[in-house]
Amino acid sequence: MRTNQRLAQLWLDALATELGASAGTIDTYTDDLNCYLVWLDENSLGLDEVGLEQIRDYIATLDQRGYAGSTIARRITVVRGLHKFLIAEELGSRDPTSHLSAMKRSRKLPFVLSIAETEALLETAHRLAADPSVGLYRQAGYARRAALFETLYASGMRISEALSLPSNAAPPGTRMLLVRGKGDKQRLVPLHERAIEAIALWQRLGSAYSGGKPSPWLFHAVRNGAKALTRQAALLEIKEAAVAAGLASPERVSPHVLRHAFATHMHSGGTDLRVLQELLGHAGIETTQIYTHLDTSRLHQMVRDLHPLNEDEREERTTAA
Repeated sequence: MRTNQRLAQLWLDALATELGASAGTIDTYTDDLNCYLVWLDENSLGLDEVGLEQIRDYIATLDQRGYAGSTIARRITVVRGLHKFLIAEELGSRDPTSHLSAMKRSRKLPFVLSIAETEALLETAHRLAADPSVGLYRQAGYARRAALFETLYASGMRISEALSLPSNAAPPGTRMLLVRGKGDKQRLVPLHERAIEAIALWQRLGSAYSGGKPSPWLFHAVRNGAKALTRQAALLEIKEAAVAAGLASPERVSPHVLRHAFATHMHSGGTDLRVLQELLGHAGIETTQIYTHLDTSRLHQMVRDLHPLNEDEREERTTAA
């Protein structure tokens, strides 16, 4: 119906002009709105004719089509926003979503490396960095890789934070790094001895290759110190290292996985959630609490695999295999 399209476009225009929504957000909302508008058209409904029952039917339709829970929740959020806008602008007479219960989004637990897997990844990086037979250029690249991995795992910082570190962020003997995170907020993160040594080796080899030319970045391109290491290059390097280390799922390994590994291993070791929140630079404790769920998930698996009362079940799984 043309009226539905016109009213929906008014809301999108308001999002862009009055609320300053990004082009990406507008594109996503447009796709979600089109889904709703097509459904309304299929059911010969105008926006002002929609009631709570029709909203529930729409949700049921999305579920039947196999959409993920997160997608359904987002599309209902868009529907809510549209109807609230129409009421606020006196373009609608009722809000059919006002009595709709909020959908709870299930949080997907992140992929996390075990301590043994993390050690295998780091040891592989260090082994390559210690081999001068590959030539100075390649050895410097391997040393940068080891230094980056150690920094991420030692501090739990985001890859974007690590790649934006200035060259003077880690002077000799430093034990802490000053990190500029989201919202331009600064925090101090610790470094252990192995990370400090790895950074020093990278700086020495990188400087030797460039002939001592200074770089503004701690992690920079080997051939051109004026260029910071890119996220794409860092992702490629950690996947290569994961394959070389013989990890079970190298395609799932990324720089962010080392952040998850840091947080999970620290929490398993007894680090308080509030301290972990500060180290990770999370704005709220709710985000940090996901690592309690990771611990619980691992605990359930350990009980299943190791508890003596589950011995028969383990034998059945072994026999079936």
